[in-house]
Amino acid sequence: MHHNWSRYLRLILTAIGGTTLAGLYFGQPLYGLLVGLVAYLWWTLIQARRLYQWLGNPSATDEPPQSIGLWGDIFDNLHKLHQNHLLTQDRLRARINRVQESTNAMRDGVIMTDAKGAMEWWNGSAEHLLGFRRSTDQGQYIHNLIRSPVFKAYFDARDYREPLELNSPAKPHIHLQIQISLFGDDDRLIVAKDVTRLFQLEQMRRDFVGNVSHEMRTPLTVISGYLETLMDHGDELPPKWRRAINTMAAQSSRMEALITDLILLSKIETGEHTADETLTDVEALLGQICHDAKALSGDKNHQIDVSINDHRLLRGDDSQLRSAFSNLVFNAVKYTPAGGRVTVSWTTNRDGAHLSVKDTGIGIDPVHIPRLTERFYRADPSRHKDTGGTGLGLAIVKHVLINHDGNLEIRSKIGEGSEFICHFPRQRLVERVPESTAV
Repeated sequence: MHHNWSRYLRLILTAIGGTTLAGLYFGQPLYGLLVGLVAYLWWTLIQARRLYQWLGNPSATDEPPQSIGLWGDIFDNLHKLHQNHLLTQDRLRARINRVQESTNAMRDGVIMTDAKGAMEWWNGSAEHLLGFRRSTDQGQYIHNLIRSPVFKAYFDARDYREPLELNSPAKPHIHLQIQISLFGDDDRLIVAKDVTRLFQLEQMRRDFVGNVSHEMRTPLTVISGYLETLMDHGDELPPKWRRAINTMAAQSSRMEALITDLILLSKIETGEHTADETLTDVEALLGQICHDAKALSGDKNHQIDVSINDHRLLRGDDSQLRSAFSNLVFNAVKYTPAGGRVTVSWTTNRDGAHLSVKDTGIGIDPVHIPRLTERFYRADPSRHKDTGGTGLGLAIVKHVLINHDGNLEIRSKIGEGSEFICHFPRQRLVERVPESTAV
């Protein structure tokens, strides 16, 4: 390249020198120099005009303008750059088309939006599941098409660790699971999955459990009533019958507790027993629960400590919170050896409110922790015979916390005890109204 430039410069100087010598021959060297400079300027303007016209429409011809010297090299190099650009553009377009074709083949709806929610692209499944129309919805804000306050809050929250479930705005019979991912300059990739079948199966399971539990309660109440009557007249029965009746009564009580927990869990799950807007005095509630826990401890003499560092009220359903808190405290008592300690603390910080129930029991292998809130799951199946639990306590706790915008954290190691922490958002804490100003 440097060689071509030197050669071109020598040609220019030679040409201008030639016109100057010609002018000198006629006795006018300055005119000869001026003619050479004007000729070079005219040539440069012509080549610049050709370059300008060619750059204005470079695809009009496959070949660049023909020229010689430096301008010829400029045209050839620009032509090569343009051809490389077209090849790169074709490759990128082919890749984009392939990605779009593969995405269109997905059954899940895929939508791309900018940071504010303006829709940039979506696949065919999104049109089917959400009712988008390519002719009118391009550039529209997705909040205007999925008109759900829950979706807008989820979109704006930027916390996409858990998916969102809602009904399709275009086809309400379709139940969708929405998952959002961040990419680029705070843009959003939204994936909508049709989970209608799973939702219906889950609903059928809930209905089945709720209906069967209600149907079992009536005959079990009759059986328990007759067993109590027989136990009241136990002195009139032979010893072997008394032992059998006592065993039947104990198992009947256990079945009643199981059915009661199943019905409660069914109500919480189906929304029949939703969290209302009442205010719960957590300090008083924990005091009552820990008093009952001491009675449950009995001769085992557990040390039950209660610590409250915030006296504000908690907005939520009092009966649900009572079920959740009592399950955690009673479990700690049941699974802690005699003489052990159970520590119940209610604390708050900038993240919200936290109930911690910590024990000095035998602990739980961390491998079981992710499944502890499943119905009937037991880390040690041999332990339930001694504790008399139903296996539904932590499932109830989990769903109560979901209804109160909270979550459950479990910490435990074998031989080091366990700690169950209920986290509640700050928005659910309410200041107490002084009694003097209360109406």
